[in-house]
Amino acid sequence: MNLPSTALLTDHYELTMLQASLKSGTAHRKSVFEAFARRLPAGRRYGVVAGTGRVLEGLQNFRFLPEQIEFLREKKVVNEETLEYLANFKFSGNVYGYAEGDIYFPGSPILIVESTFAEACILETFILSVLNYDSAVASAASRMTAAANGRPCVEMGSRRTQEESAVAAARAAVIAGFASTSNLEAGIRYDVLTVGTAAHSFTLLHDSEREAFEAQVASMGKKTTLLVDTYDVEQGVRTAVEVAGPELGAVRLDSGDLVDQAQWVRRLLDDLGNKDTRIMVTSDLDEYAIAALQSAPVDAYGVGTRLVTGSGAPTASMVYKLVSRQGNDGEWVNVAKAAANKASVGGRKFALRRLNDRRRAVAEVIGIGEVPENDGNDRELLVQFIKDGVLADGWTGAEGVRRAAQRHHDSVSELPGAAKRLTAGEPVIPTTYLHEDAAN
Repeated sequence: MNLPSTALLTDHYELTMLQASLKSGTAHRKSVFEAFARRLPAGRRYGVVAGTGRVLEGLQNFRFLPEQIEFLREKKVVNEETLEYLANFKFSGNVYGYAEGDIYFPGSPILIVESTFAEACILETFILSVLNYDSAVASAASRMTAAANGRPCVEMGSRRTQEESAVAAARAAVIAGFASTSNLEAGIRYDVLTVGTAAHSFTLLHDSEREAFEAQVASMGKKTTLLVDTYDVEQGVRTAVEVAGPELGAVRLDSGDLVDQAQWVRRLLDDLGNKDTRIMVTSDLDEYAIAALQSAPVDAYGVGTRLVTGSGAPTASMVYKLVSRQGNDGEWVNVAKAAANKASVGGRKFALRRLNDRRRAVAEVIGIGEVPENDGNDRELLVQFIKDGVLADGWTGAEGVRRAAQRHHDSVSELPGAAKRLTAGEPVIPTTYLHEDAAN
């Protein structure tokens, strides 16, 4: 994929920190940075890692182009020594992390960057901007697909967010179990299924609802989905059946009391002989609305605004912290922020998911400076994405999305049943550290 340079998708202070570290002689100290969330959004039971593939794609294009260097020079953002470093920048370190689509909990080392301070520092904003948004959308999408209980969900929130965020949201939703998206750019970039038929404007364009339905069926076939609530829903259903007959694929409901409507629309379709015609519902759905519709004869859900805004949690609140670095003597030093309410845990982390005999997760175990002991059926969580600046195969593009969707499915299957509850609660499993005192 030929993406433009991602190097200036960052904050001003990342480059001024680089300049100051070059001045002090510390820029090339070996360092370890980690991206993690101190807590989950209020009441959530688990989070979903998403955006890793986009981060890796972006890192391959993290180069400072001549015009970008000239911009930084003209605006006097950094000095000439720093500009020379940036002009020759190419990430040469190692990146580890949770496989995209996996579940995470407070303290999980979601992404680990091992390199010089200079290399890792200037990646911070880009990494967090991707992981925070994508993981927020995927976490919401996972709750929605769990509430849907096997009924397909369609992502259709492109018009409710920024254009590139729309692509990211579609990708994250598919990773977390959505069946398809309305976003065509996501379709071409990541080979995900795209769907769509017509909006209310198409019906209003024609002199009658019947003419609109006839035009759509003539163009798209009888298996299409007809939007039946532009005027009167009952008459819309009857007209749809008259136009398309028993082969009509689906009707879409987009307003009103969806539970009640779905019930009587199902009865009406059956009475008219359209027992195989499905019912799709849209209209500002979230996981709670989807759960409420479980008793209704609904076949598919279209979700937009609430999905692309994280369903009340628009960011995963991840941070990116220096946890270990070499001193002047070459010895490694664990470092951590100690400020109240924002304390972090120093030391390079290793992680595994403790599983019981039934292959159900019981704890997130974090080792500090060493790999936690595996009792035989636990799952180690960290994989290496980049080695000495070289990206491993299979984590980006369409293959990365397919792989992440499978990882999400398998990871959710490991969780206790309480993970699917929509009532507020604590994380479904605890995070424990190999050395508890190190986490205090």
